[in-house]
Amino acid sequence: MTATIKDVAKEANVSPSTVSRVIADNPKISDATKKRVLAAMEKLNYHPNAIARSLANKSTKTLGLLLPNTDEDLFNNPFFTQVMRGISIYAQKKGYYIMYSYSNNETQDIEFIKSYIHSKWVDGIILLSARQEDKCIEYLKNIHYPFVVVGRPKDSQSVLWVDNDNFQAMYNVVTSLMERGYKDIAFIGGPQSLTVTNDRLKGYKKALWERGIEIDENYILTSEFSELAGYEGAKRIIEYKVPQAIVTTDDIIAFGVLKAIKEKNMQKIAVIGFNNTFLAPYQSPSLSSVDINAEQIGYQAAKLLIDSLEDKEGNNKPTYYIVDTKFIERESTQL
Repeated sequence: MTATIKDVAKEANVSPSTVSRVIADNPKISDATKKRVLAAMEKLNYHPNAIARSLANKSTKTLGLLLPNTDEDLFNNPFFTQVMRGISIYAQKKGYYIMYSYSNNETQDIEFIKSYIHSKWVDGIILLSARQEDKCIEYLKNIHYPFVVVGRPKDSQSVLWVDNDNFQAMYNVVTSLMERGYKDIAFIGGPQSLTVTNDRLKGYKKALWERGIEIDENYILTSEFSELAGYEGAKRIIEYKVPQAIVTTDDIIAFGVLKAIKEKNMQKIAVIGFNNTFLAPYQSPSLSSVDINAEQIGYQAAKLLIDSLEDKEGNNKPTYYIVDTKFIERESTQL
């Protein structure tokens, strides 16, 4: 009769899971226990299944990608699809697969992460957003699990991450507008819980402050990354005081701003978006936008994570990557 893993466990006076860990050469198993299990295997002439042993010792060659939106919202914002394309290009190049999950909130994010890890479905995780106080990042750091973040995390020293210099990008946009005579410049951004919103808002304020322009908090609105938020935000600002320009943190928000301006027949207000999505040139007027090179962000995120996973010798490799931006001027800035 052929011996089983349970027979080996009984002979060695350990659990079947301990036998499995010995077969997988788990470093957490003591040498004494390993010797006892190996002796039992030899005595019972037990040979572990070759395929199972191979799977235990090899990576899954799969990355878990956590998307911070429902599937309905996801495809309304081209940023995510562009980042996903970049991730897929590098992953495919290195022979990795991508497993996607969608979530509506941070609690659900944590649940998906735990599911990925406990099921051993993936070798590492890619997070597509960085919050100011990010529980996902803290959890993954605390358990020392491989991951990379799209966005600058609060602790940028001990985490793999990829982003633009969002502070500088917005600072450059506002500075460019002021150099051309614009002074009354409003700001409409996404959620302030996100690092990207705060970095761009800081760039906006810094540019105004350096030129002695008083910051009017009524000219600053933060809400969601949606066309409706841009539309309602622009109407609210215009009712307070008509600005010369409105800068936004996303093209989707800017589309709503353009709609509100058109309704009010105030086309002389300059509007700037971020991401330079494929729909930007087709707005009326065509939208000026900052090209953040989202596909390159995704590509570099996958590269950082995979390079880290495959770095067997622990070489000192980069822990972050800054992707360049470019201001694309179109009709909406009337420059």
